Amino acid sequence: MNDIQESMNRRVFSQTLIGASLAGAFAMKAGGAEAASSTLLLGGPVGGSKDPADWTAKHKELGYRAAYCPLQPSADDATVRAYEAAAQKAGLVIAEVGAWSNPMSADEGQRKAALEKCQTSLDLADRIGARCCVNITGSRGANWAGPDAKNLTDETFDMIVETTRSIIDAVKPTRSFYTLEMMQWAYPDSVDSYLQLIRAIDRERVAVHLDPVNIVNCPERYYNTGALIRDCFKRLGPMIRSCHGKDVIMTEEPLVHLSEIRPGLGNLDYTVFLKELRKLPDVPLMLEHLPNQEEYKQAADYVRSVDAKI
Repeated sequence: MNDIQESMNRRVFSQTLIGASLAGAFAMKAGGAEAASSTLLLGGPVGGSKDPADWTAKHKELGYRAAYCPLQPSADDATVRAYEAAAQKAGLVIAEVGAWSNPMSADEGQRKAALEKCQTSLDLADRIGARCCVNITGSRGANWAGPDAKNLTDETFDMIVETTRSIIDAVKPTRSFYTLEMMQWAYPDSVDSYLQLIRAIDRERVAVHLDPVNIVNCPERYYNTGALIRDCFKRLGPMIRSCHGKDVIMTEEPLVHLSEIRPGLGNLDYTVFLKELRKLPDVPLMLEHLPNQEEYKQAADYVRSVDAKI
């Protein structure tokens, strides 16, 4: 065995140990063993609502058991409590509060605004009892969620660690978690880098948001999405707080071209995805990025049809 192979083997072994250790800690906090088979908590956008009763009724009509948080961070405590109570009464899980912004921005004003948004969004998630607050780590480039040469560097990794710590430490959540969505061109871009980040951040209230489509970034992963998904659940497991349900398709163009598409029209192995998801208790699967309610209905119908066969 040469030095390069030995180094690679040590790294893989190290990541396996990290994953096992972190997953074990989360499992103990969650109350022990995995559920043998949990119920699918599917959700998606339902549009605006005039009050908590109207909001829950729309989810019931669509057959959803999970919801995006309908409120903004500026919502007062009474309103937050009313929506949380309505969700509990309806058996509806509030999956996540989106904090979509760029705390890695080179523009100081945009960076400070993003940090504030992340903190107030995490505070809302904690107040309403959402499973998590979710954001990407951001980009060093002009596009808040786009590729940049600096994104996958040690310097940016360290910036993400300090930024995430500052968000969690400012809010001190007790019920919800701050999570980072994986991306093709920004950390965390793999299970390995996610585990490295979680260990480096070293905060109890950092967890995992899983969107497997976001890390399908090459033909090898595209044609082996089942294995990719199994690896995500094997090593991130009990740390997963919420998931996004999308699909991915690769087209025959001169260069590799991968695009998001409605669940059921692409190559993501939803049988494996839902089987793995069923092993975790109360982890929502949220549909997103579709143009209208008809497409959301078709996506939901597809996901439910796969789930019914498991």
